[in-house]
Amino acid sequence: MKKSIQLFTVLALIAWSQLIQAQITPAPDRKEGQGPYTQLIIRGVTLINGTGAPPFGPVDIVIEKNRIQRIITVGAEGNPIQSSRRPVLAAGGKEIDASGMYALPGFIDMHAHIGGKEQGTPAEYVYKLWLAHGITTIRDPSAGNGLAWVLNEKKRSAENQIVAPRILAYTAFGMGSKKPINTPADAIEWVNENAKNGADGIKFFGAAPDIMEAAIKENKRLGLKSCAHHAQTDVARWNVVQSAKAGMTSMEHWYGLPEALFENKTIQDFPADYNYTNEQTRFENAGKLWKQAAAPFSEKWNKVMNDLIAMDFTLDPTFNIYDANRDLHRARRAEWHESYTLPSLWRFYAPSRNAHGSYWFNWGTEQEVEWKQNYRLWMTFINEYKNRGGRVTAGSDNGFIYQTYGFGYIRELELLREAGFHPLEVIRSATLYGAQALGLEKDLGTVEQGKLADLVLVNANPLKNLQVLYGTGAIELDTKGTVMRTGGVAYTIKDGILYDAKLLLKQVKQMVDDAKEKEKFKITQPGM
Repeated sequence: MKKSIQLFTVLALIAWSQLIQAQITPAPDRKEGQGPYTQLIIRGVTLINGTGAPPFGPVDIVIEKNRIQRIITVGAEGNPIQSSRRPVLAAGGKEIDASGMYALPGFIDMHAHIGGKEQGTPAEYVYKLWLAHGITTIRDPSAGNGLAWVLNEKKRSAENQIVAPRILAYTAFGMGSKKPINTPADAIEWVNENAKNGADGIKFFGAAPDIMEAAIKENKRLGLKSCAHHAQTDVARWNVVQSAKAGMTSMEHWYGLPEALFENKTIQDFPADYNYTNEQTRFENAGKLWKQAAAPFSEKWNKVMNDLIAMDFTLDPTFNIYDANRDLHRARRAEWHESYTLPSLWRFYAPSRNAHGSYWFNWGTEQEVEWKQNYRLWMTFINEYKNRGGRVTAGSDNGFIYQTYGFGYIRELELLREAGFHPLEVIRSATLYGAQALGLEKDLGTVEQGKLADLVLVNANPLKNLQVLYGTGAIELDTKGTVMRTGGVAYTIKDGILYDAKLLLKQVKQMVDDAKEKEKFKITQPGM
């Protein structure tokens, strides 16, 4: 009997078919951003370089075209700048007085869907929110608008024809196949065709074990990367450890990891009336999964962790995308929704049996308590994985579950901090570790001489408060007791091009305002 591949969950397959039938509007040609310059000097900035090193400075960073050429210490904190150390600005060059600012590497979002027809989000809206939050590189897992569409946007971004982060396109396994993938040979054939089509990697959801193994191994042989959302529909026969052994390079969320940690069972405790296509049932029970796994620091727990680390396997937890599960009110009332969430996206978030991730049919205290405990156990594993030398990255999966693009990524950084990461470890996960996971560490991930000029400039110290990285900044009182906002990314530099992050946010706000005016729309809360 032939083995049929399960490419996606039923709901994901429905959403997928809708996406590929009508892609979102591509980004318009670039009008914003200055450069790249023959020379750009960022003067007097405090540098957090992404390696895990503590901040140092003031430094002058010299950029020529799209490469960092020199990083020069020009003084010591609290002392006057030593002008004799400063590099001379070349004719036609540009300089930025970054006194009091902090510079970081451009952020890497390891799980960044560009948007879909259901969300009603044009690419320009998504890209500008990303860049306004310092995100200069994204991995699009599933290439939800079709591989050709994503590759075209990738090319335009690489040539700086559009205002967008650089893009890596990971297709969903089996996407575009002209025939069913029923055998390992079929899988190998598709993987080779996928590589020829220009994909950067593959995202798996699940399939028969022999098909998964053949596809992952062939993809690795070709030198491409891979990741997986181990869907519950297939995880009982193929979990994270099996993927890692076959050569997969990273996992998304946490599906497949608790299942690999089971000691007294082989299948999750599904209630008798469970139905995977009912998303409230699906996610409510997902919140009870970590407590079914082996206890933290037990023999089984340690073995799985150490085995994954030994295989150089990357964990991309995307904590933020399930944040609403443990505190729905907080996520739904986030202050940026009024100004930066499009009406179409707000409607998509609302309770619905059709929109993926909008499973608020009857969500309350009991579900949130379970998910809070779920997070404690999940975060314990992730933090210890990092402590033992494992690679943990930052991914957002925004556009679902009340997480708006860009803002949700900064929330992810906050949640890594909650998990136990030092702020410098958070930054390293968002930069260097993302670059390593993508195989781009020679050019990206740290602020070092010779690397591409991808930087974030913020006028506050993110190590003291990661919330200063939100587009809305952080709340403070000045010396007179006046409430004020501090932070918000000031500039994002991608590939040597200087973007005014606050201008990009202003443009996004105008898009939202225009949509609200056209639709006579006002944000309201469900049932009110």
